[in-house]
Amino acid sequence: MMKFTKLVRNMLAASMCLMVAATALPGHAQAADDFPTRPMTYMITFNPGGQSDREARRQEPLLKELLGQNVIIDYKVGGGGALGWKELVTSEPDGYTFAGFNIPHTILQPMLQDVGYKTDQLIPVCIFQRTYLGLAVPLDSPYKTYEEFIAAAKKAPGKMKLCGSGSLSGHHIALLSLQKQAGVRITYIPETGSATQMTGFLGGHYDAIIANSDDLVRFRDKARILAVTSAERLKLFPDVPTFKEKNLDIVLSIDRGVALPPGTPDNVVRTLEKAFIDIANRPEVIEAQTREGFTPVAMGHDECVSYIKEMTKFYGDILKNTRGK
Repeated sequence: MMKFTKLVRNMLAASMCLMVAATALPGHAQAADDFPTRPMTYMITFNPGGQSDREARRQEPLLKELLGQNVIIDYKVGGGGALGWKELVTSEPDGYTFAGFNIPHTILQPMLQDVGYKTDQLIPVCIFQRTYLGLAVPLDSPYKTYEEFIAAAKKAPGKMKLCGSGSLSGHHIALLSLQKQAGVRITYIPETGSATQMTGFLGGHYDAIIANSDDLVRFRDKARILAVTSAERLKLFPDVPTFKEKNLDIVLSIDRGVALPPGTPDNVVRTLEKAFIDIANRPEVIEAQTREGFTPVAMGHDECVSYIKEMTKFYGDILKNTRGK
């Protein structure tokens, strides 16, 4: 009889556990379905005042309008963005922490060294902006053309100093490609973001810069642009040749978007995707980005995943060509 009673008691206890588990699981699903219910953190991995920061500031009130929650912009600067992306992949995958991300930075960095995150750990939500790059010199520079600049660089290998935004970034890979294809050696100085990059360049600390197209628009009266990395001439700089016109295979851009930690539920990804795509497609946002020198983009999660795979191969091939591996 005692054995029977104990058996019944165990069965009842097991049933209760199953009931608790059964009720707990829908609770989690419901919580995710209600997302978001509290303020969110939008992490920026570069200095305040740069492209990522300025676009986040444009998006912040619109995200609040669409999602009904405050969005707090926070900064985690260092390692060309790597410090912030390393933190992102260890964040709680609940959608309340997301970060701006850049291609090719998030492809190149893990490809070449241990930076604490892998490219496929970042769950892309949306890519909303693109900037092409330009090689420029100060307005008072003796170099009036791309040819003059390259000739001077060949005469003094390694003596010219050129600044870019971050190591293993689009700016860095553009210079590596230029050096390889033009047969020059130029010293690359990585700044922690485009804001400090432009400050150093305009302050006369560098002979040249590889800069984002929007920065070249903002400071067009203080720099002479020698060539750009777009496939065709940029509308805002119709007189500036492309590298392709100089017989160099350099067509590169910086793509900016927002990403989530690995393991984030799909419905949370889709909720944020919908909001960011809505913002990216707004006529006033498109007009403002175009006027400022950006190329507007509205690429959702699935398209981002495919694009990142394509770009991973693209930049892997560039590294082989520039590093001889």
